[in-house]
Amino acid sequence: MNKKKILLVEDEEHLLKTIQLNLEMENYAVTTAITGYEALKEFRKDSFDLIILDVMLPEMNGFDVCEEIRKENTKVPVLFLTAKASSNDRIQGLKIGADDYLTKPFNLEELLLRVEILIRRSLPVVNETKELNNYSFGGNEINFITYQIKDFNGNKLDITKREIALLKLLISRKGEVVSREEILTEIWGTDVFPTSRTIDNYILAFRKYFEKNQKEPKHFHSIRGVGYKFTD
Repeated sequence: MNKKKILLVEDEEHLLKTIQLNLEMENYAVTTAITGYEALKEFRKDSFDLIILDVMLPEMNGFDVCEEIRKENTKVPVLFLTAKASSNDRIQGLKIGADDYLTKPFNLEELLLRVEILIRRSLPVVNETKELNNYSFGGNEINFITYQIKDFNGNKLDITKREIALLKLLISRKGEVVSREEILTEIWGTDVFPTSRTIDNYILAFRKYFEKNQKEPKHFHSIRGVGYKFTD
């Protein structure tokens, strides 16, 4: 399996090496740059699955680098990693085409999680979930277009957009454990983080909708201390 390629642009040498090491431990291929001009040079030499970009760089700042990248490539995800934490800076970064914005100091696990999510979002989806309009399991049906479900007794119910989004995420990862952190980032975004108890309540609702025996669920599973799993 080919390694996903990341361009890491950071002028603090110690931080650069730390991030590079952790990314490589996660099996990413990492190219580094320490200035804005060097970043553009590396960007034009190769294709990347993600660009991690500091804002305060020598020669050319990260915002300008991002603008140049977006003139040539509108699809590669860009994650700003910066000490510039004001809302105006964040808004500026997102306006010029960044996909995410993480301020220093940051938690390495959070960085790695955001990297994983951004790369996965950018990958072409080749399975049935890309254009999944309907899904059936255990006598239940979900319509992802109308936000309507039908349970094993034939009862119909309209559910919320967020419930549909969570159902689609879990079903698209059928048989896999999806972490709480990943669900919070994917469904609620990086700005609004409810408690994990919120997810528990959604899972309880899904069991009420779809499980014949809510106390012994066959489809919606809670994995203690880790996350949640869907099986059909």
